[in-house]
Amino acid sequence: MKNIVVYGASSARIDQEFIEAGVETGRSIARAGFGLVCGGGKFGMMGAAIDGCIEAGGRAVGVLPEFMDNRGWAHPALTEKIVTPDMHSRKARMLGLASGVIALAGGIGTFEELLEALTWRKLGLWQGEIVILNTRGYYNPLDAQLREAEDLLFGHADYSLTADPAEAVAIIAGACPA
Repeated sequence: MKNIVVYGASSARIDQEFIEAGVETGRSIARAGFGLVCGGGKFGMMGAAIDGCIEAGGRAVGVLPEFMDNRGWAHPALTEKIVTPDMHSRKARMLGLASGVIALAGGIGTFEELLEALTWRKLGLWQGEIVILNTRGYYNPLDAQLREAEDLLFGHADYSLTADPAEAVAIIAGACPA
């Protein structure tokens, strides 16, 4: 089975519109026949994506560094839990399992993961598709910044942008069928 990595906020305090986008992303991944790989947290966008995936009969793999696992942060419904020694190996393991990435709304951790995936793709270290889910226009400023960098010849970031979770999965499925 091929997998899609989902990056997203772990905060339990975010607006319900974002949570619903996370749930629908998880459902769409399962319905398309992909497995979901994420940071494995039980709250926020990660928890919502896991909930949606499991609800739709899918497979959800959580990759957590040891310190997070020791604190009990893992979602209890994970199909599989992978524990890594640290954050760096966590991110490498997640991308190593993935055919594509969907970035949901999130904070600095999500930004860092997304930008690292874009960098790895640019350097040829990873070849998957990257889709940014732009719920409520959340990623418009980042999209503008990445386009500005391209306009000023600092380089091109290869990604797709959509507000529709099903379309995000379809973009990845079109490039790498499950």
